[in-house]
Amino acid sequence: MHVDITGSGQPILFLHGGGVSGWMWRPVLRHLAGAFRAIVPDLPGHGQSRGMDYVSHDETVAQLAGLIREVAPSGVGLIGFSLGAQLAMRLASEHPELVRGAVIVSGEARPAPLQSTTMALLKWAAPLARREWFARLQAKQLSVPDDLLGEYVRDSQGISRVTLLSSVGENIRFTLPGAWSAFHGGTTVMVGAKERPLMRDSARLIHEALDGSRLVVVPNAAHDVPFTHPELLADVIRQQLAV
Repeated sequence: MHVDITGSGQPILFLHGGGVSGWMWRPVLRHLAGAFRAIVPDLPGHGQSRGMDYVSHDETVAQLAGLIREVAPSGVGLIGFSLGAQLAMRLASEHPELVRGAVIVSGEARPAPLQSTTMALLKWAAPLARREWFARLQAKQLSVPDDLLGEYVRDSQGISRVTLLSSVGENIRFTLPGAWSAFHGGTTVMVGAKERPLMRDSARLIHEALDGSRLVVVPNAAHDVPFTHPELLADVIRQQLAV
């Protein structure tokens, strides 16, 4: 995987969502102003890691655990958005010795309905991801800021059909790991107030399954918190992960 490491201090691993890459954290990192050692990978099949397809959560979690052992063997604070939030929960559940605390943003934690229909539609629509007009529509839904729009279009056009189907399939089948409730690191769960009911229900499920966690419902936010509320997210990171 391609990995960027910037800043100094406590190490934090930033896991991006599906269809984007590590650039999505730039608005948040600007507000953090180098206060942490930010470890920002491009997940398999995404961004500068597009040379390897996204195969499964299992494989990606194993790769991420190896990355932590290599660059921050004493463990990391962890923040994940959407697809990255699911990976963060898996890492905290399966490798708690590597995770000091977590911020879980917009993580779907129960299987989505109509999975077969969703995958059939995705197979039909997959070629559209390479069309700039379609990518721009998707970027608008995520509230991608203008200065990052080119990055989004590039990633959308570069994602392979295998990566798209595998990552979305893993996302919509995801269930909350049983070991999540045993994680002892401090955790904040965040969700936009305007997100889909499944996402809001998932946030409550993640929070209620972990004693001592904090739930933050972000007003006037949909599935776009890192882009529309980067200062708030940076504040949460400081509060939760500066330990």
